[in-house]
Order: sequence, then C-alpha cells, then structure tokens
Amino acid sequence: METPPSHQAVLDQVAPRLRRLRAQSGLTLAALSEVTGISKSTLSRLESGQRRPSLELLLPLAGAYRVPLDDLVGAPEVGDPRVRLTPRTLPGGGTVVPLTRSPGPLQAFKMLIPDRGAEPDPRTHEGYEWLYVLDGRLRLVLAEHDLVLGPGEVAEFDTRLPHWFTSADGRPVEILSLFGRQGERMHVRAKPRRVRHPMRQEG
Repeated sequence: METPPSHQAVLDQVAPRLRRLRAQSGLTLAALSEVTGISKSTLSRLESGQRRPSLELLLPLAGAYRVPLDDLVGAPEVGDPRVRLTPRTLPGGGTVVPLTRSPGPLQAFKMLIPDRGAEPDPRTHEGYEWLYVLDGRLRLVLAEHDLVLGPGEVAEFDTRLPHWFTSADGRPVEILSLFGRQGERMHVRAKPRRVRHPMRQEG
C-alpha cells in the first residue's frame, strides 16, 4: 500500500529526530544497541533514513531516550490539555527540560547529563541549586570537592562556587534540579537520614 504524502512527510522527520536525540544523550550506537536490543546496523539505517521506522523499533527507542513516542514521530497536537515541555540542549552537553512555567523565584528542571570527559570545566553564576539524582551516577566537582552521587542522593550549593557535572560511569545520569536566585534556598521539611557532607545529603 502506498504511503500518503502527508504520512511520508512525518516519517521523513523521524531519522533527524533520532540523530538529534542520540547526540543530546551522548550515547554511542553500541550503547544504544545494548539498551534497546536493536542492532547497531538497524539503528544506523534508522538514523540515516534507509530503514523505515516501525512501532517495534520506535517503542524501545522512546524508552531509552525517556521521551513520549509522539516526540519521535512528531505527531500533531489533538487537543491534549497537558502542558508540552520542550527539551533544550545544555551548553556543555546533555538535555534540560524545564518543569515550571511561571517565572517565580524557584525553578524546577529535569536534566540528562552525559559523559563530558574526565577534565572538569567549572563555571560560576548567581544562584543557589538543589539537585537530586534520579538514575545513574553523577560526578559533581564543586570548588575543591570532587564527589560522586548515586540514585536518591542530594546536593545543594551556592552556584557562585565553581561547579561542573558529568556522568560518573559513562552512561547518562538523570537528575532533578531546583534552582533559585541568589539567597533563595530550598526549604525541605523532611530531614535526611544522615548527612554525608555539608553540600551532599542522602534523602
């Protein structure tokens, strides 16, 4: 059966979306193949547009990238009342998804941080940040400290201190970040079980 031109136009956009998502995630074809069970050759052909995308191929890819299937095929809006959050690429590599819409003093973000190499490139800026590791292992270089945080661990710090993030084990790490203007600290009612470092807590 011949594919209608409108459907073909949608399918033609799948390949560049897949290339962009893999670049943002920092995954190699080999790593993505291991996560999804799809061969490297098939993944390469999908990204180049030489392989027709199917539901059996796109579903594991959507799971690996942690995005809705709609993000891969560019499905049009159909009156869905949910807010569509737009991912952005981080300057140092990785993806950030804003979780708050209002321009209030505190902002929430979900971030996917890839392996940015072993050599830190610390930056500073105004503000105060609280972050929670959802999945993976995060290396946090903060001033003279060099820490590794695992799932469930928390760190908070003044962003005027030189800081830098990367994956600690080569695979992308997923974190939740709350960021406030300078002087806006996070107020957590439940005390952590134990404090391992003044800037690192385990919740």
